[in-house]
Amino acid sequence: MSENIVYIGLGSNLGDRKDFIDKALKFLAETKQIEIFRKSNIVETKPLGRTDQPNYLNTVAEIKTTLTPENLYKILSNIENDLGRERKEKWLSRTIDLDLLFFSDKVIKTHDLTVPHQQLHLRTFVLGGLCELNPDLIHPVMKVSVSELASRLNGGNFILEHHKPQLISIAGNIGVGKTTLANKLSERFICDVLYEPYDDNPFMPDVYAGRKDLALDSQLFFLTRRAEQLNLNNLTPGQIYISDYVFDKEMVYAKALLNQKQHELYEKIYNPFTKNIFEPVLVIYLKDSPQNCLDRIHNRNRPYEQQIELNFLNEIGSDYDKLFSDWKKSPVIRVSTQELDYSNDASIEDLVAQIKYYLTMNCNGSC
Repeated sequence: MSENIVYIGLGSNLGDRKDFIDKALKFLAETKQIEIFRKSNIVETKPLGRTDQPNYLNTVAEIKTTLTPENLYKILSNIENDLGRERKEKWLSRTIDLDLLFFSDKVIKTHDLTVPHQQLHLRTFVLGGLCELNPDLIHPVMKVSVSELASRLNGGNFILEHHKPQLISIAGNIGVGKTTLANKLSERFICDVLYEPYDDNPFMPDVYAGRKDLALDSQLFFLTRRAEQLNLNNLTPGQIYISDYVFDKEMVYAKALLNQKQHELYEKIYNPFTKNIFEPVLVIYLKDSPQNCLDRIHNRNRPYEQQIELNFLNEIGSDYDKLFSDWKKSPVIRVSTQELDYSNDASIEDLVAQIKYYLTMNCNGSC
């Protein structure tokens, strides 16, 4: 039989965690038709699902094997059993957990086995290990590298939750194309779009015309309207929604538009509103040069936007980059507008396919 490169995730959060991982690796190394090639560094992570349990130690092993996926899966299950793994319910603590992450470039879906592992793209503790071993490894279903998948998580770990609204928020500079993309995606997902209330804001035209004394009024108008739209009580569990903004942009624009006294007052008002805001399960961060954004602003010819200057867009773009450089509330897919052709269905469908992996609609009840 041909030899395959296989990646296995190992985790433990009971007893001597490192010893259980070492024993599992020893059992694998002693198994005929398996050669352990190398393994990643061990990392400690907080538990997912049920947080009332000890932290995990995790690592990823790269092996070579001539076993079939089904036979390898049986061996992994037997090792778990031999090391005292109990299988009462999902998310319980365990002495050892052995997950078959990748089996060469094979795609397998049976009653017992799904390869690639269905949620590895949501786990930094898995993707980080894979990146140590082979950062250019391509996910055979998602068609992107593990290093790209890891960059979307920014160090976070996530789970898919059926009982929560499936909110996709599109973020980016003025004129980057957020609303256009939101409309395209809403057609594909047959869902509602939560639009920024630009045209309803009675203060914004004056603010862009230089009336700085009305900047706080304008920001408070946006704050109250967005807080109402994204209030958890107004969103249906399991339903997909798309917003053409991310709520956290409030502080980006407050920094750019408010003076010091206005900003201090705004922060005091802003913070209580955040307690009832539903965070997105996924952010699409659209990026383009400030000059291209300014050109679109001029082309769409909204009167109140014509006073916007390039320096302002540079500042907003820089602050968006800072916002998402440390974003851990959800995965973030960064998309250059140069990669999107709104007139080409295939271009949009590629993005739609990626988005689906971060929604519960794609987890087949096994999340």
